[in-house]
Amino acid sequence: MSILERNVTGAVAHLQMNAPERLNALSDEMLEALQSEFDSLQNDRSIRAVILSGTGKAFCAGHDLKQMTAGRQAEDGGKAYFADLFNRCARMMQAVQSLPQPVIAQVHGIATAAGCQLVASCDMAVAAEGTKFGVNGVNIGLFCSTPMVALSRNIPRKHAFEMLTTGTFIDADRAQTLGLVNRVVPHDTLAAQTQELAEVIAAKLGAAVKIGKEAFYNQLQMPLDEAYAYTGEVMVENMLYRDTEEGIAAFLEKRDPNWTQ
Repeated sequence: MSILERNVTGAVAHLQMNAPERLNALSDEMLEALQSEFDSLQNDRSIRAVILSGTGKAFCAGHDLKQMTAGRQAEDGGKAYFADLFNRCARMMQAVQSLPQPVIAQVHGIATAAGCQLVASCDMAVAAEGTKFGVNGVNIGLFCSTPMVALSRNIPRKHAFEMLTTGTFIDADRAQTLGLVNRVVPHDTLAAQTQELAEVIAAKLGAAVKIGKEAFYNQLQMPLDEAYAYTGEVMVENMLYRDTEEGIAAFLEKRDPNWTQ
């Protein structure tokens, strides 16, 4: 049985973290499996949307504390291991947003510390009612500095700082209000509603979504005038696609587009 299972339905790939006995912690093995799948998806034009979920009671409980404790046994007290661990984790988180396909987190149970970071790193998130979110490292003396990067880019800074310094959980409704998740749905419809959202995205022109996702994250880092200049260039490039021309013609002629990509 794989630590990360992959199932494909149409143009949607579903990645399911499968270490329920460890609450799908981001162990060395899980990080490696996720990175490998994201690297594979990077050039897979048959996949247009990705769902990421977890088996068992939780979406993801963050880093594997037992492995981190073992890493301390090195002669340097674990400094080299920890540096490598957080670098690998950061690379994996950034790989989510560098994928051409939108990634939707399908979240249930709990998403804590780096697990909450993973939700925040995904392009969208659908949460089951009753899900709890937290960056709780401060409770054990470890401030969630790397999860803070993604969290503070999802929700208002004062709310992010409160979560980081108090170590308290927020519920799914609060997470939606703050912008950490898109939708909160009944647990028994979580998979179906996440799949439905993914299929809506997968039905769009893949090349347009790809260029749009890249532009979305790039322009967020730019001053307003640079963002408009950059996205104007992206729009020009997009307008020159043959399939975009076909999409416009189909709309005007009130028919379905005949896209080649």
